[in-house]
Amino acid sequence: MRKFRSAGVNKKEEVKFTKFEEITAWQKARVLTSDVYTITRQKPFCQDYGLVDQIRRASGSIMHNIAEGFDAGSNKEFVRFLRYSFRSASEVQSQLYIALDASYIDQSEFELLYEQSTEIKKIIAGLIKYLLSQQ
Repeated sequence: MRKFRSAGVNKKEEVKFTKFEEITAWQKARVLTSDVYTITRQKPFCQDYGLVDQIRRASGSIMHNIAEGFDAGSNKEFVRFLRYSFRSASEVQSQLYIALDASYIDQSEFELLYEQSTEIKKIIAGLIKYLLSQQ
């Protein structure tokens, strides 16, 4: 069992995670990944195989790195994987600009997915900050 202070919610509250599925950032990354899969099934987005593959992999990578880092065995390793996850969220944001510029998504879809990614990054940053303070 790992103990963490909840990132950004209540600085005095301690949260105990027994599995990666309990981590809010992972839960929100799962929703983002599902939303990315939904929008990339629509035409004309689905016809850009390269971008579809990239954005799906990047969104999934957010989840996967949180899970892998949680089970890495140390806070130092967990932080390393959280940083990968943070960068994957940035990659999704960059790819959203391509999708918007190519008219694969509209402004409202862009804003929704971009904000989801931003929220995930904030949660991850808070968790990293807390973990680093414990070393």
